[in-house]
Amino acid sequence: MTDTDLEFGGRIALVTGAARGIGAAVARLLAERGAQVVATDREPGGPATTALDVTDGAAVDSLVAEVERERGPIGILVNVAGILRIAPILETTDSDWAQTFAVNTTGVFHTSRAVGRRMAARRAGSIVTVGSNAAGVPRTTMGAYAASKAATTMFTRCLGLELARDGVRCNLVSPGSTDTDMQRGLWADPGAEQRVVDGDPASYRVGIPLGRIAAPEDVAEAVAFLAGDRARHITMHDLYVDGGATLRA
Repeated sequence: MTDTDLEFGGRIALVTGAARGIGAAVARLLAERGAQVVATDREPGGPATTALDVTDGAAVDSLVAEVERERGPIGILVNVAGILRIAPILETTDSDWAQTFAVNTTGVFHTSRAVGRRMAARRAGSIVTVGSNAAGVPRTTMGAYAASKAATTMFTRCLGLELARDGVRCNLVSPGSTDTDMQRGLWADPGAEQRVVDGDPASYRVGIPLGRIAAPEDVAEAVAFLAGDRARHITMHDLYVDGGATLRA
């Protein structure tokens, strides 16, 4: 048994966007390390996932209250729920823009506010939001997504500043290209993955220096580190997990 095997023993963790991809990997890893995980998603991926639309503030408040009433205090919140709408900015619809911000930014506000209030009152807790390296580097056809993630990044850092005096830590994990359904939805042919690794000068993208696409588990490990006591003196941090793709610009 290693020091991390029961790292989260006795703690309750709420994870959004947990039906698949990075969210599922995070929920699985936290559970393996002892947490009681409340996995949520707008479209539940099985009986272990609870339905939650993070764009509905009242629904978020209701679920958080129910979890704390029936299971106990939430010690860890991981915001993973997100959507991606691809289009050049001049072709982006009002609906796609609004939906992107509703999930990627307002949804994080809803969950962080509901859980953060309770954590602050207890003077303990950790909030980790999964952002994106697109928040720090311009991407063609990803204006709405990148803008929403940039807003969420600054929101999380401001939240961390306000809650620091209450002993609550707020951090971000910002992945690059990761092997998820969202990523594969961008690939039109078998060579697409290699082009992501190699880079694409036509879209102003460098490649991935480490030479591979991330696995969801790579991101989950970073989330688990920031959520746990090993990171007890880290807050307002943005940890890039992108194989060096942004050259940390």
